[in-house]
Amino acid sequence: MAETKETVETTVETNEVVAKAKDFWGKFSNPIIYAGSAVILLVGGWLAYKNFVVAPKQAKSADAIFPAEQIFDKMAQAGFNKDSINLVLNGGNGITGVLKIISNFGGSDAANRAEFIAGACYLHSQDFNNAIKHLKEFSTSATQVQASAYSMLGDASAELKKNDDALSYYTKAASLNAKDESLSAEFLFKAGLFAESIGKSKEAIELFQKLKAEYPKNSHA
Repeated sequence: MAETKETVETTVETNEVVAKAKDFWGKFSNPIIYAGSAVILLVGGWLAYKNFVVAPKQAKSADAIFPAEQIFDKMAQAGFNKDSINLVLNGGNGITGVLKIISNFGGSDAANRAEFIAGACYLHSQDFNNAIKHLKEFSTSATQVQASAYSMLGDASAELKKNDDALSYYTKAASLNAKDESLSAEFLFKAGLFAESIGKSKEAIELFQKLKAEYPKNSHA
């Protein structure tokens, strides 16, 4: 069957594309292979890191922090004291301190929790600079815990007379989870009282009005 003009043109165009592709591959095959290999190695390395480094590290760090977390939980319920704070921070008697957890297991979930614990311990020890340092390193999607961290950052900043920072942290704590009436109302009230105490009457009024409008059934309202 005779070839039509369109068929011939298509064949020519296809041949040109193939020729260009061959020419391109001839010039750039090595870089392409190297780039492809790099991607494969990168993904493979990431998977290996997750499976053989991160997973065991997470398990080991969780075991290491457990005793210190237990002591911290008891202090949170019964009250903080100097000896227990020192034990939680620095370890001893077979207990790994949270500062060592942070140093040895950076990037793990346990190290993140250790930042929160260290910040709280330093706050109760009135070491406000270290409290801020560690609480700033902590983050979580658990809004109640994160709001508490912001509130503690506010407390430490207030003690250091960093009033704008303190008010900002208190406000962050109040607005992080508006559906949590108990904590949000508490932090709004705290923010309002602090704003009033530093002479920011306008901000205080706005915070108290927001508390009254959004949480009318709360005792602070």
